[in-house]
Parts: sequence; structure tokens; C-alpha cells
Amino acid sequence: MVARVKVKSADGRSRFFEIPENAVLTIGRSDAADIVLDDMTVSRRHAVVGAAENGCFIEDNSSTSGTWINGERISGRRTVSPSDNIKIGGFELSVSAGAQAAAGGAGRKAPPPSGGGMPVYNAQTETEMYSDEMLELARVVQSRVLEILNITGAPSNKISAEGMRPKVEDALNQALREIRHRIPGSIQIEKFRAVLMDDLIGLGPLSPLLRATDISEIMINGPDNIFVESNGIQYRTGVRFNGEAHLQSIIQRIVEPLGRHIDAASPMVDARLDDGSRVNAVIPPLSLDGSLVTIRKFAAKKLTDEDLIRFGSLSRPMAEFLKEAVRSRRNILVSGGTGSGKTTLLNILSQFIPERERIITVEDSAELKLTHENLCRLEARPANIEGQGRITIRDLVINTLRMRPDRIIVGECRGAEALDMLQAMNTGHDGSMTTCHANNPRDALSRLENMVMMAGFELPSSAIREQIASAINLIVQQTRMPDGSRKIVKITEVCGRENNTILLQDIFTYEQEGYDEKFKVVGRHVATGNIPRFIEELRQSGDLKLDMSVFVPEG
Repeated sequence: MVARVKVKSADGRSRFFEIPENAVLTIGRSDAADIVLDDMTVSRRHAVVGAAENGCFIEDNSSTSGTWINGERISGRRTVSPSDNIKIGGFELSVSAGAQAAAGGAGRKAPPPSGGGMPVYNAQTETEMYSDEMLELARVVQSRVLEILNITGAPSNKISAEGMRPKVEDALNQALREIRHRIPGSIQIEKFRAVLMDDLIGLGPLSPLLRATDISEIMINGPDNIFVESNGIQYRTGVRFNGEAHLQSIIQRIVEPLGRHIDAASPMVDARLDDGSRVNAVIPPLSLDGSLVTIRKFAAKKLTDEDLIRFGSLSRPMAEFLKEAVRSRRNILVSGGTGSGKTTLLNILSQFIPERERIITVEDSAELKLTHENLCRLEARPANIEGQGRITIRDLVINTLRMRPDRIIVGECRGAEALDMLQAMNTGHDGSMTTCHANNPRDALSRLENMVMMAGFELPSSAIREQIASAINLIVQQTRMPDGSRKIVKITEVCGRENNTILLQDIFTYEQEGYDEKFKVVGRHVATGNIPRFIEELRQSGDLKLDMSVFVPEG
């Protein structure tokens, strides 16, 4: 016979416990009890509940405050039915057996798909693993593991310390043996064990999502709502956290090793994971419905221009042209919206830089993955808890000029550092690159101009535009298409200035032709026929290593 006990606390939270056939579970305040009720009015071994062939029963163990059924205090053993209301201390219990237990006792599952039928990521994943019952059981097991390891206080740092994994595994195996009878038959023990290990020494429910190679973005909207982006499509997942406190503990586990801090007084933080993935977290009181976490994952495999060609992000002539532009030390601005693939493209462009050159990268959060021998990586630092010690992107860009760089690569220009970047490009550091947020090349120039103004200097717009026109050679516009794919939609040359207007000409564009039956964007990359000025200069000097046919329009 299958039997389950539902325990409802005063705050409305429910827990579920399975009773094996012909077995009993102890109820009490003691940690050794099978069903622990943390209430001073509950005796240490208050009662037992069991299942037999003729139904379920509960038996009071001469407790101080008593066991109550339907308002009547009982003595000894009493048979109970699903309709009976059982009270022990501040807790309400109900017992179901047979069909009732199988149908209704599994606890609340992870939220069902919503948002007009949003698909569920990895439909094979058993959402029962994240039911209320299993989350509560996970909490009990983890508490037991910490007890076995004699770890108190803030366990996250201690338990994840180097060399602790074998001890944690041994303690977990012992704890699982002790509660094995409480694990539903539908749950795979090894899978449950893996979930527990992720919680103990990993990043909890995030760990399997971070290991999935097809996921590019993880979006957490509170402990119960976790979404991912895979191959350009957003999915709801079946995983969830064991409450807001659990979610915030995982956030702390991410930011603490980096020296970052997040709490109610400083409720926002940017961080990164060991694999370079970018993390942004916002906690209450700023987020009203639980903590918000966004993780931008980066592919473990280093992408190349051949990968982008295969994905349809650019054409081979475009790749050959960009390779020549980097080799010949043109200054490049990669422009695009959030999630359009700017950083990925910047990584790929950086691969074209000759090994003999000294490169200095400057980033807010380290994401670039260059492999050059003479490489210096700099990362900005936020202020500490006292508001001291902040090092900005601009501070670092200014410092790079004292470090004898051949090229400077700034992960993203978003403020006053744009002025210093332009000055560096105009003072002998040709071949430098950066990114900015903009929807098209013209908007990218306007954004640069606005960012220069943020530096606080009273510069006329004509002087700023002159700086931009002489510093930037190419703008590469990256766009995230409606089907989730990323494409270079324009490669545009900056041709100088005329009457206070910066002149632009497109070298390559993307012509969208529509959608196929699977709503995938259909289109092609085409050359406009325009030949950049620097290509003519290279040809005249005999230094051109590019086949001019790449500029010939098709047809």
C-alpha cells in the first residue's frame, strides 16, 4: 500500500512524506524524527504514523500537548482517513492511502508552461524532482550532510573548499541511506543524488543548465520561474529553487569568490562565472517578486569565422574582408543590440591579429578569450561596501596608454571612456576595437558622440565628430533576428566628414527575403560594389592580400 502524510505549517507551506507498506514514521521535535516539527509545543517523540493492510493509523506517544483528530485529543492508536484533520502543535496533518496518495500526494510540481504556450526545455526532465515534497526532502538531506560533516555557520564556502568533495560524497551517501525509504519509487536515486551534489558544492538548479551546451542564456524570475534560451528560442524549465533564501544563497556563492557584495543595501551586482559567463543579479527590495538573475553563457568551444559562415551570420567574402581589415590595422566598432553577439564577434575578429603584437584588453566583466602570447587583460572593479576602491573602464583605458600597447580592445564603450578610446585610436594605436549598443551604424556614431560628452569636457560637436571620423574606420552592425539567429547586417565604412556630417558607405549588407515554413529568416549577404578607401591605399602600396572579387555584387 502507498501512503503519504501531508504536513501543513502555520505559514501555509506544505510538506509530503511517503510511508512504506507495513512501516511507521516517527513525528516529533527531535532531529532524529522522520517527520520533524520545529515547534516547542511538540514533544521530541510526539507520535508515530503508519500504513497497514487495513489502512493508515496515527498513535500518540503520551505527548505533552497531545495529538488531535477532528478537534478531539486521542490516546493510543487511532485509524485515520483522508478526510480527518490531524493537529500536532501548530501543524495540520492529513494522511492518504492507495489511489488518493498516488493521485494527490506528489506535491506541487514546477509551474506549467505559460505565456501563450511557451515550450518547456528538455521535456524529458521529470518535474517531480522539483515538487514541494522533493525540495523539502532535499533540505532534510542537506541539513543531515552538514551535521555529519560538523559544519555550521555559513556552509557554502566551507563545503566547496578544495579537497572537500570526497567527504561530501561520503556524507551524502550516508544521509541518503538513512532516508531512502522516504524517496518516492518514481524518483531515480542517482538523479536525486546529482541534484543534491549540485546544491551542496555547485550552483544548485543552475548547474545542469550551465552544463547544457545548447543553452546560451539563463533567466531567473524568482525561485519558481526559470527560463532559458536555446538556439534562439526561449523555453520555460522544470527546475526551481527551494525558496527565495535558497536562490539568494546561490547568488552569494557566485559573487563572494569575486569579492563582490550584494544585500538589501546594495541590491544589484555584475559578476562572472569561472567559464566566463556573465551574471547580473537584482534582489529585493528592487525586484518585487523575488531575485532576478540573468546569465549570458559563452560557448566552451572557441568559435571561428568558419563557424559564423556555417551559421549564416556572415558570408565568406565578408569574413575575408574583415580579416584583411584587422590585418591592416583598421579601427573597428562592433555595433548591435543586447544579445546580438557583439562580444562573440569581437572574439573572432581578435583571432585575426598577428601574434607578434602586444594586445591589452579592457572589460567591465572579463568575457574576451584571446590566446595571444603578449596579452594583458584588465578588468574594472566596483566600489567596496564602504563605497571605496572603484576602478572604472575609463581609468583602465587611460592606464593602457602607459603600457606600450599595439592594440587596445575595449569590451564595451558605455560612458566617458569613449573619449579616451577615440584618442588612443588617433594617436598610434591603430587596429583597436570596441563595441557599443546601437541599432544601426548611424545610431552608433550618435551614441559615441553622446558618450564623449559624458567625459565632462566642453567640446563642440564638430570637434567630437572630427575625432570620430578620423578614429573609426569600420562599423560592423550585428543584429539578433526575429527567429533568434544572429547576423551581421551591415559592414559600413566611415568615409570622413563633410559639413559637420560624418559620411558613411555600406560595403556589405544583408537582404532579408522573408521566412520559411519554420519561421526561419530567409535572406542573403550581398556586396554593394563600394570599395573602401583603405583597400585602394593597400593596393597602391602593394600590401593588399585580399581578392578584389569579394566586392563584386552577385548577379
